Amino acid sequence: MRLLITGAWRATDDMLNELRTAGHTLYFHKQEKERVRTPEIYEGVICNALFMHNDIRLFKQLRYIQLTSAGLDRVDVGYINAHNIELFNARGVYSAPMAEWAILRILEIYKKSAAFRHAQEEHIWEKRRDVLELCGKRALIVGCGSVGQAVAKRLKAFDVFVMGADIAAVPRENIDELYTMDRLPLAFSRADMIILTCPLTDKTRGLVSGELLSASKERCVLVNIARGAIVDEAAVCEWADGERYAALDVFESEPPAQGSPLWTNKNIIITPHNSFVGDGNGERLWRVICSNLSEDAKKNEIR
Repeated sequence: MRLLITGAWRATDDMLNELRTAGHTLYFHKQEKERVRTPEIYEGVICNALFMHNDIRLFKQLRYIQLTSAGLDRVDVGYINAHNIELFNARGVYSAPMAEWAILRILEIYKKSAAFRHAQEEHIWEKRRDVLELCGKRALIVGCGSVGQAVAKRLKAFDVFVMGADIAAVPRENIDELYTMDRLPLAFSRADMIILTCPLTDKTRGLVSGELLSASKERCVLVNIARGAIVDEAAVCEWADGERYAALDVFESEPPAQGSPLWTNKNIIITPHNSFVGDGNGERLWRVICSNLSEDAKKNEIR
């Protein structure tokens, strides 16, 4: 396969040599925002946001796409399906670090970590009587895919009652109670913490509105490790006050505008779309790429 590899994948020399040994001819395009020359020659692409900057219709021989991201919102899935192009995402690659990040932020808020750190810096010795524990709380995970299930697994270790919301109420390990998406207001009203891990689609864009947030508990914590456009950021800024907190790693515009209240709201923690980063990602992504290339090769043998 004539395989175009963009800078989104940091492959080692050993990985590249293994691809060559498997019979692939490799080409490289470091900057995805730049125009790809001779796109018509490539049969496969390993990329992230390449087709946000390059017209996929120019890739006349394309039959295989491997995304380095878990989300599919940066490609035209309709076009890809209509042209029988095999599309693979990085399912499962980033689940562990993202789940760990979600737990970190909840504990950070529950255990008042910022306040203790500030006290240390100021040499203040003062106990806090308002710290909370995860044990016995109820969590809602919106989107029960690989990331959501990884979050659920870790929450169960803290004796949290885990609720899940998804398109279909299909039983999943480590999830105690399931809701369909049309019952989200009820699920929000029962949750002490809400973790968003669902994909960005036409149906989930703007899903977490001010109206939906108003159904939540007074001491609720909202965590978003999905996509920024799933939440109404202005509504979250108004909602996060008193004992309600939000931890956001993704935003509709990245970074948020300098004047955005997201930067200054004391009840909101923001990080620069970093929750997916982990030292095991490279090896997991490599295994996914190898598996999907093998699957593609088998399908083409059958053809």
